[in-house]
Amino acid sequence: MGADPGRARRQRVETGRAGERQAAAFLAGRGFRVLGSGFLARRGEIDLVCQRGHRLVLVEVKTRTSNACGTAAEAVGPRKRRALRSAAAEYRALSGWRGPIEFAVVAIQDGRPPELIEDPF
Repeated sequence: MGADPGRARRQRVETGRAGERQAAAFLAGRGFRVLGSGFLARRGEIDLVCQRGHRLVLVEVKTRTSNACGTAAEAVGPRKRRALRSAAAEYRALSGWRGPIEFAVVAIQDGRPPELIEDPF
């Protein structure tokens, strides 16, 4: 019998959600205020919307269980960056946010402590 593709997808989704919960707790411990998660825009998704001081920080969370497909941080390539910028513009328009917006990546990999990459692009 072949592998169940639906099961593999559900497992990836749950791994991603667990990573987002871990990232939210990690960021809260570093002084970020988590405002929301899973903002769906037309051209992308913002995993975590946070505030730190007077800045809005939009966070991409990358969770990997192995290095087989590269590190978590390497997964944010040009296409993903464009999608994040587009989602940020949509978030700004819908939320009425007028202050600065920054980006960050939280990389969660192989049971290691989360890694925060501020201003990654």
